[in-house]
Amino acid sequence: MSTKKLRALLSLDRRTVLFFIEALLALGVAKLKFRRSFAKVAPRLGNKNEETSRELDERHIRTIKQIRSAIGVMSRHTPWDSKCMVQAIAGMAMLKRRGIASTLYLGTGRDENGKLIAHAWLRSGSVYVSGYEGMNRFVVVEKFANHARRAS
Repeated sequence: MSTKKLRALLSLDRRTVLFFIEALLALGVAKLKFRRSFAKVAPRLGNKNEETSRELDERHIRTIKQIRSAIGVMSRHTPWDSKCMVQAIAGMAMLKRRGIASTLYLGTGRDENGKLIAHAWLRSGSVYVSGYEGMNRFVVVEKFANHARRAS
């Protein structure tokens, strides 16, 4: 890590640094899940073929945006590939930990050469947490709703 990057990291507030650390750990756990087949991972993603509400609880806006930022930043700095599916699963785990509902979408599309490609993105309320950059090029083929509720 360069001195400039280290200074930038040290200048952040404690809450942001903790979100970055949590995002890094969540990305690692999500990546490890893919050592198993998707059929084994899918049942733990949430309710298949369901979506959560698009209404946004105003109390969660700041947290959702901080999770979006942390996942986006840290996914670029992992020593492993943290592509769309890993980001979506990590974001979902961070939201679930806070009792915030989310929906993970899986889509397919075609690249410039006509080859079939896949993409994943995550939404919480009306906010897209990850994968939103190219989601409009894909047709949703599966969705998983995580109606997270904080344990009492």
